[in-house]
Amino acid sequence: MGARRWLCCFPKETSSHRPRSSPSPDQLPHPTPSAAPPFVSVPVAAAGVTKEMGAQLPYAHVDARLRALAGQAEGFGRHAIGGLHGPVYHVTSSADDGPGSLREACRIREPLWIIFEISGTIHLSSYLRVSSYKTIDGRGQRIKLTGKGLQLKECEHIIICNLEFEGGRGHDVDGIQIKPKSRHIWIDRCSLRDYDDGLIDITRESTDVTVSRCHFSMHDKTMLIGADSSHITDRCIRVTIHHCFFDGTRQRHPRLRFGKVHLYNNYTRNWGIYAVCASVEAQILSQCNIYEAGQKKVVFKYMPEKAADREEVTAGWIRSEGDLFMNGAQPCLIQGAGVESVFNAFEHYPTWTMEPASVALKEVLQLCAGWQALQRPADW
Repeated sequence: MGARRWLCCFPKETSSHRPRSSPSPDQLPHPTPSAAPPFVSVPVAAAGVTKEMGAQLPYAHVDARLRALAGQAEGFGRHAIGGLHGPVYHVTSSADDGPGSLREACRIREPLWIIFEISGTIHLSSYLRVSSYKTIDGRGQRIKLTGKGLQLKECEHIIICNLEFEGGRGHDVDGIQIKPKSRHIWIDRCSLRDYDDGLIDITRESTDVTVSRCHFSMHDKTMLIGADSSHITDRCIRVTIHHCFFDGTRQRHPRLRFGKVHLYNNYTRNWGIYAVCASVEAQILSQCNIYEAGQKKVVFKYMPEKAADREEVTAGWIRSEGDLFMNGAQPCLIQGAGVESVFNAFEHYPTWTMEPASVALKEVLQLCAGWQALQRPADW
């Protein structure tokens, strides 16, 4: 596939004052094609990956400056700009709430680019609700959220980068819960493990989400997209998941009801039930992923359900292209005319950075997915 050809063309906010209100999405500029040479992903030697390994990762350019993340996601979440047009908020406290805390920043109803001046654990006593136009940027520090998780409720334009999530407890507690009606979300380079419910759940008409370069481990129900067959408005859901490492997690990588999911260049190993599941009306496009089985061999599973406004029971469709199946992994794909109805990614976005599934790619993802010890870029 072609390499990304976008350059960040957003004007930087120069005023020392915060904007009074968030502009609507239609008022905001989006990345536009440039005549400059195309961006090509390069090996990440800083993380211990050598040039000889051959595999590459996208987004090498986004760490050149602080706000270079904005509008640069691949896939369905590509328009997420986070707090691009707002001031920088400095988190100076690891307290659950109060001055200088992450919670205080996330409740402010204005665009903010949130960075951390401390490292450590933030224990959340309740869900931390994130309001629209926020970037939570963990580069330069090591921040772990525990106790509860982030809640993205009826919000838009959120970027979450380089954080750890571990040990969330309680009924319906997810690491990152995206519902209802949230959109333009990018989750990048996060490590998530050991929550009582999901690690990332995307439901209730939330759409245009990209999850990239994340590491999932020590967990059962990893990622649910579309929560119930009665939620027929979830047909709008569109999610891209790429360059992620699903490391021994039991199931749901993801499980999809309704909607569309594009999986590419992910590494899933040693699952406990299945790797990927299609339920009612799901469309899953799996391209150049690595599926390495442990004791359980079934990669793709189908769970038929009946949509609330339909008479027939359906399980959706999965199309696999260029996937690598290792250690006896069995695709167990259902063939039929419905496979051809699975969407084509190029109908929704023109470019994405993808390479053939290989052992070299597997090794890169093991090193480079999840939280990284990165220097925080300057804001210039």
